Amino acid sequence: MVLEKQHARITFDDWLRARAAVIIHPLARWLGERRLHPNTITILGFVLTAGASVIIGSGRLRLGAVAMLVASATDALDGTLARLTSQQSRFGAFLDSTLDRLSEGAVLIGLLTWFVGQRLAGAAILTAVALLGSVMVSYTRARAEGLGYTCKVGILTRPMRVILLGVGMLSPWLVPTLVILAVLTWATSVQRIVHVYRESRLNP
Repeated sequence: MVLEKQHARITFDDWLRARAAVIIHPLARWLGERRLHPNTITILGFVLTAGASVIIGSGRLRLGAVAMLVASATDALDGTLARLTSQQSRFGAFLDSTLDRLSEGAVLIGLLTWFVGQRLAGAAILTAVALLGSVMVSYTRARAEGLGYTCKVGILTRPMRVILLGVGMLSPWLVPTLVILAVLTWATSVQRIVHVYRESRLNP
């Protein structure tokens, strides 16, 4: 029974990081040997994502999607490098979370810019709804943890949002993907609100 409960707590993020570790760990070790600081990787990832957002805003969606997915790989790399080199810090965690939020917003704003330029009002509105939903997913967790509650629940965490958006831009089904993204980000926000409410009833 205990093993079943522990298994149930494994999130998609945990599963994805475990699979990526085969590549991430050797690369992080190699970077550590060259004395590269984890915060440098974090900032580099943001710069690459900002570049991807510019590409997306220009309408080259597939190229932008590839650039975004490559840049998102740094999200696991910086943390692994910090652990392997014993350079973990509260500021590093803060910087990583902050730039993650900016990166996600930049990509969606790039997509929104392109839709507005193409006068695709419906798609632009969907993108705006997804953008606000993504902000709320992050905010609900941050606010909950600031109050002392754990809040990692939810069906659409950041890695899943990045993958979903990347697949949407690489395929002919971008608008349906945005519908899914918009709906599930808000569903995740509601999940987290309900979760924190239940936690608050148990631990006021």
